[in-house]
Amino acid sequence: MFAISLGDDGAELRPLEAWQAEEFLAHMERGREFIGTHIGLADAVHDLDSARAFLRSYAEKTANDAGRIYGIWADGTLLGGVMFRTMDVAAGNAEVGCWLEPAAVGRGLVTRACRTLIDWAVDRRGIHRVEWLVSTKNQSSIAVARRLGMTRDGVLRENFTHRGTRADTEIWAVLAPDWRAARPA
Repeated sequence: MFAISLGDDGAELRPLEAWQAEEFLAHMERGREFIGTHIGLADAVHDLDSARAFLRSYAEKTANDAGRIYGIWADGTLLGGVMFRTMDVAAGNAEVGCWLEPAAVGRGLVTRACRTLIDWAVDRRGIHRVEWLVSTKNQSSIAVARRLGMTRDGVLRENFTHRGTRADTEIWAVLAPDWRAARPA
């Protein structure tokens, strides 16, 4: 398996695969409350079978070139992850997503991991538009979109239900020419 360094602190980005379901579930247990504050991942992964099924769904997306999922490890521990929730190569669009357990917050891991994913999508796959969909209440995630140089396109009012409550979603995006222009030389 490959690993991509995320910097001098030893953090790595690696594929997250179905054979790692036990590790993924243990990670989810450590961060369930925090992770579930704004996204449904913590509710979807609640036992070993659901963890395995979730990771298999991304293996299928990978095989169909419709998405990807990667874990963020530091000191040998899975701390979070990033993904292309959707990826339409023919249309040149993808949606990036992320999550972290509380112990990993504030280290820049998601920003660094997302930069790696977006670089790959733009440079290798020809993706033109990368989107970031986020609850209007998730200020930490909105801050990542800003750090990535994304532009806020708008708000979808009450477009999804999370834990029984209708919520608004901000749409942020970066276009390939803007992404390339903002990269360090």
